[in-house]
Amino acid sequence: MELLLKYNKILNSFVWGPYMLVFLVGTGVYYTIRTNFMSITKIGYVLKNTLFKIFDKKVRGEGEITPFQAVATALAATIGTGNIAGVATAIAIGGPGAVFWMWLSAIFGMATKFGEVVLAIKFREKTEDGRFVGGPMYYIKNGLGWKWLAGIFAFFGAVAAFGIGNMVQGNSVADSMNAAFGVPHWISGLVLAIAAGLVIIGGLKRIAAFTERLVPIMALFYVVGALIILTIFAKDIPAAFGLIFRSAFTGTAAVGGFAGSTIMMAARYGVARGVFSNEAGLGSAPIAHAAATTDSAVRQGLWGIFEVFMDTIIVCSMTALTIVVTGVWDTGLDGAALSTEAFNKGLPGPGGIIVAIGILLFAYSTILSWSYYGERCAEYLFGSRINKFYRIIWVPFIYIGSVGGLELMWNIADTLNGLMAIPNLIGLIGCSGIVFKLTKEYFSNKNAL
Repeated sequence: MELLLKYNKILNSFVWGPYMLVFLVGTGVYYTIRTNFMSITKIGYVLKNTLFKIFDKKVRGEGEITPFQAVATALAATIGTGNIAGVATAIAIGGPGAVFWMWLSAIFGMATKFGEVVLAIKFREKTEDGRFVGGPMYYIKNGLGWKWLAGIFAFFGAVAAFGIGNMVQGNSVADSMNAAFGVPHWISGLVLAIAAGLVIIGGLKRIAAFTERLVPIMALFYVVGALIILTIFAKDIPAAFGLIFRSAFTGTAAVGGFAGSTIMMAARYGVARGVFSNEAGLGSAPIAHAAATTDSAVRQGLWGIFEVFMDTIIVCSMTALTIVVTGVWDTGLDGAALSTEAFNKGLPGPGGIIVAIGILLFAYSTILSWSYYGERCAEYLFGSRINKFYRIIWVPFIYIGSVGGLELMWNIADTLNGLMAIPNLIGLIGCSGIVFKLTKEYFSNKNAL
């Protein structure tokens, strides 16, 4: 195990090295500039046509599920343990400065996710049984004509799903339930696997219908808890922001139980955990959006901007600020344990319970959505005959993750994320002209606005 962890860290240093960070953030910068900063300057328009239309049942165009069901499925995957345990891990290793790099990657990641969703709708395909399928493998194949690269993405996606969307989630739930209520890891893993299997077996429509109800409730539950703590520690918020910005450009000296970090460590872990959370650039969310009922690729793309905004700018920031203002970031704790310590200090008694329930709901929803992502990638490679088999083998891996080690799980998930992102980013750059053309046409059409 120690040897495996050692070699995985070496691989991670390459996968998440300076070149990968530049590639990820650089793609977002490129899309942001070429779309005239639309994801930032038109954020009001984006929220008006996403957040304020969540309960609008009027949909136009073709698809399997509603636009909100598509974004709920995607948000179910993105609002996961990365928002609680992932953010805490970034701060524990990279220091408070990691939060700044997480924010920066999210600001540009909004444009990246927008491009992914636009291309997913533009190049999606309709199967013989009436389903809509799409995602990076389809826009790489149909947009670039590179079937070999599309196959590479599909392979990494089908395998990566077992890390980012399965074992890591089960591990975080088991750790949290054990810390908060003393529940043995194997019991948490068994219950979680059974509960997930009952929904997954019904396919996309059952997953979408379930997440449509679960996502708003779980996000509100966690954010309200964090807001209460931030209200209590309101006087410390300015100092927290100062520490975050200062540490982002100077590194963080060793203090308390914190081992110290460099600027590069802060940037690496901030971007890596930010991407793990909002998945901008990974190519996962467009797989769900490809099934959305819509008459405009750009209109659906607005939901991609909303996803990153909601996931990182709102939910991840709540976790990060809570950890910093309560002063527990340098205790030497890591992952969910660090977030739990912050909530316990901010709200003695119910704080740890909020984190435990939050992780349970976040992880459960992520497991559901990522089972669909992995299944679609596997279907691209082997045809629809693989679907039922993929669902069957998905469930026991939830249990396996629940009884595994935290550090190795996170490192493997990071590696798979990076490998999955590379072909997707190539596809995004190669098909970028199509996105820019469609975006310009959409915002030039007054009837569409």
